[in-house]
Formats: sequence, C-alpha cells, structure tokens
Amino acid sequence: MKANPILEEVWRTKDQLAAEAGYDVDRFFAQLQTWSEAHPHAGPVVRNAEELRRLAAEKSALALNDKPPRKR
Repeated sequence: MKANPILEEVWRTKDQLAAEAGYDVDRFFAQLQTWSEAHPHAGPVVRNAEELRRLAAEKSALALNDKPPRKR
C-alpha cells in the first residue's frame, strides 16, 4: 500500500491531541472549546448544503486556485 503523507499527518495530530487530553474525550472537548473561544472563526460557517448553496449564490464567483501561491 502506498504511503499517504496527508493521512499520516492527520493520524500523528490525532494521536498528539489525544495524548494531551490524557485520552479522555470529555477533557479533549473541553480543551477544544477553550481553544475555539480563544481563536474565533472570522468567516462564514456553513452547516449544511442549503447554506452552502445560498452562500454560493451570493458570491459572483467562487474559485479554487489550482496553483500554489508564489513565494515572495
């Protein structure tokens, strides 16, 4: 099986966060709540497909870059 560096990073991060919470789900979510309050999300939050459709309709053009940003 071919190694997937993205999945490996996700698994490492998951293991690190679990260890920081002492493998306690309640403690993990308490830490997540604390972090979320300290780092509020500035953009729109899309909770379902209808909200995504509405947001897309409000925007004249939604586009994804297929090239990474240039280094300065």
